[in-house]
Amino acid sequence: MKGKLPFPKWILKTPVKVYQTDTSEDGEPIEELIFDGLCCYEEKMKQKLDKERRLVTLSGKVIIQGDINPGKLIEGLVRFGEIERPIFSASRPQHPDGSVFSTELELM
Repeated sequence: MKGKLPFPKWILKTPVKVYQTDTSEDGEPIEELIFDGLCCYEEKMKQKLDKERRLVTLSGKVIIQGDINPGKLIEGLVRFGEIERPIFSASRPQHPDGSVFSTELELM
């Protein structure tokens, strides 16, 4: 199969802001806005093991069209209005030609 699969834009209904968090030289967190737009938010609880083999409860998943932070790791937080959730993991499913289809963020 060649070519790109079309992204279903009709599923994008929830306004969201995604922030990349880094630590400054003083040890204070710095938040940088990397995405502000619509996403598909699935609020479904599930449990997963983290790096230290502890059980973590995830609160949902955010799906955004395309690559929101090309070539970089996505670590930080997601805001839906007043609600703020930390990012547990990020993935970038690809088209058959290697380009990024979407960015998927699992939230704690």
